Amino acid sequence: MKEHINKISQTALFHGIKADDLMPMLTCLGSYIRNYKKGEFVFLSNDSIHSIGVILEGTIHMIKEDIWGNKTILTFIKNGELFGETFACGSQLNSVVSFYAATNCKILFMPFHKILHSCNMSCIFHHRLIENMVQLIADKNTQLMEKIEITSKKSLREKILTYMSIQAQFHQSNYFEIPLGRLELADYLCANRSALTRELNNMKQEGILDFEKNRFHLLKKN
Repeated sequence: MKEHINKISQTALFHGIKADDLMPMLTCLGSYIRNYKKGEFVFLSNDSIHSIGVILEGTIHMIKEDIWGNKTILTFIKNGELFGETFACGSQLNSVVSFYAATNCKILFMPFHKILHSCNMSCIFHHRLIENMVQLIADKNTQLMEKIEITSKKSLREKILTYMSIQAQFHQSNYFEIPLGRLELADYLCANRSALTRELNNMKQEGILDFEKNRFHLLKKN
């Protein structure tokens, strides 16, 4: 844990807490670090989740599969962000989604009940930790609202344009790089990969956008 303390201190969850104060807090909370290889599942649907995960390295996808095995990416969780909090702090601990390592990942886990309830030592920065966590949960809700906005569009082109518009606003530029490959983007948009590729090429020919691999330039709306 000690060798990762500087990286941990730079995450939003521990904003305002000095690195020197982190080790005693993490020990008090019963925190631990685990590594996952690309392609491994951190949690499967129906797993009981009792700890919140903080990504120190890598990217996690929150995915939902139906009874026929069709997969949808609900959201992607990047370096420094939380996951699992919806179930760890809810009345239903069993996850209804799976968390999948899209890249090699290093994850810090913290038992939620120890975060929520101050220990006998009454850690000085415990309340700051809770405040940071609430803010990050609110940010996650915003991401899920964006997902609803995108997938509620009727046509695939509208879904693509809405997603690209959100990315352009996030990067504050019409030039940006998205964190998803074509298959992942298709899963995120609830679309067929071939149909997505065909629509992107059509939009490129029509001068609506330009792209090279994952780098996009949003030109105009049709």
